[in-house]
Amino acid sequence: MKIGAPKEILEGENRVAMTPASAKDLQKLGYECVIESGAGAKAGFADAMYEAAGVEVVKTAAALFKAADIVAKVRIPTDAELKRLRKDQTLITFFNPGANEEGLKLAAEKGASVIAMEMVPRISRAQKMDALSSMANIAGYRAVIEAGNNFGRFFTGQVTAAGKVPPAKVLIVGAGVAGLAAIGTSTSLGAITLAFDVRPEVAEQVESMGAEFVYLDFEEEQQDGAATGGYASVQSEEFRNAQLKKFRELAPEVDIVITTALIPNREAPELWTEDMVQAMKPGSVIVDLAAEKGGNCKLTVKDEKIVTENGVTIIGYTDFPSRMAAQASTLYATNIRHMMSDLTPEKDGVVNHDMEDDVIRSSTVTHQGEITFPPPPLKVQAIAAKTQEKPKELTPEELKAKEAAAFKAQTKQQAILLGVGGALMLIAGLFAPASFMQHFIVFVLSVFIGFQVIWNVAHSLHTPLMAVTNAISSIIILGALMQIGSGSALVIILAALSVFMAGINIFGGFLVTRRMLAMFQKS
Repeated sequence: MKIGAPKEILEGENRVAMTPASAKDLQKLGYECVIESGAGAKAGFADAMYEAAGVEVVKTAAALFKAADIVAKVRIPTDAELKRLRKDQTLITFFNPGANEEGLKLAAEKGASVIAMEMVPRISRAQKMDALSSMANIAGYRAVIEAGNNFGRFFTGQVTAAGKVPPAKVLIVGAGVAGLAAIGTSTSLGAITLAFDVRPEVAEQVESMGAEFVYLDFEEEQQDGAATGGYASVQSEEFRNAQLKKFRELAPEVDIVITTALIPNREAPELWTEDMVQAMKPGSVIVDLAAEKGGNCKLTVKDEKIVTENGVTIIGYTDFPSRMAAQASTLYATNIRHMMSDLTPEKDGVVNHDMEDDVIRSSTVTHQGEITFPPPPLKVQAIAAKTQEKPKELTPEELKAKEAAAFKAQTKQQAILLGVGGALMLIAGLFAPASFMQHFIVFVLSVFIGFQVIWNVAHSLHTPLMAVTNAISSIIILGALMQIGSGSALVIILAALSVFMAGINIFGGFLVTRRMLAMFQKS
């Protein structure tokens, strides 16, 4: 079977669904590859590069649709492209099935199978095919670059002979894939970065990237992430009011706002109102990554950059991934290749459209002449819901009783161990010579100290600090050094072995710590 990628016809779209590198991987799955002439030119992939990778280059889109059994695209297909489909042909592309009813009908009438890449479920197994995340990652990065291009100051603070420059203050609304990418880029550039999300559980991720999470003085029961597929859910009116109140407080302080909030199959929620824009300082920048779905900012104009009367620049571009066409095409083509891998389990170049597979079923919007959108709930979701039951919260009295019981059990265990140890020491003292007991007591105390030092370290500290603790535990080397001068040959040999092994523990501990810390240092 043949898989092909046509040239994107939407104005300003520079991406392509197949790269020379992905074509080679598709050929390993048993497919022949074909591409329309000039399809990859805007992304930096010339026809000659495809030919060198063993890809057939055809002159027109009509010829490609005729030759290919599987067609891979980036943008939503036009009616003209859908009319070129034939029975049992497979189309893999972004499709927006929730708002493309006519497209669904037309594809079903043609008898083609359509796989919508935005419908790939957000489960662990499907991460390699998650094109939405791949593109959102690029969009988040590019949003910060576009903001910097329109912002008249440094991101990082500077102290120079000519004066002091304060750092920019950046607010990122939404800490999904795009938001986290924007946070990483903003903090890397040295800006003071604030981030907000309706899911408080992402606060730890935000703070681990060096940003400050914006909390609301409001408590609302959050919907389980498994139920929403990792996306934000619709919040109550009270929560929205508290959210807007917080944004109004921040508006005069921040220099750059990047909004990324989207809710599946809905228009983008309005989060940055007109009065907030008016409260911002002249020269401030708003980048609205939700512009394609109506925008998070009230004043956003889709695909345009405007400047308000008070000097605030609002960017509503919808082609951020296309502005980094080579990188975006590479990632998207890899997502396509992984999807083809699942569709070709035998690697024999024949599509096995298994509608029992969770990922394939969820992504398929038309199949064998029928519209299969929306998909049924995921099977794995029901399993997750059963296993993710929240533990019962203990009352202060129950918690105190539990701690007391644990303390009693630990005390009892230690008392038994001390009693057994004391009995053994007594027996040994009755029958062993005094010189042996002197060495034996030192040995027992050294083992006890080393064990206590290591055993009482919490599991959460099994990090570079743990390696240093290992070294500290080798305080038993002092006992070995004290015994090495003994007159007994056996004691000298054992003490020397103890010094050798403890030395390995000491130097090895610090060596492991150094290597682990080096992993986190930027080259």
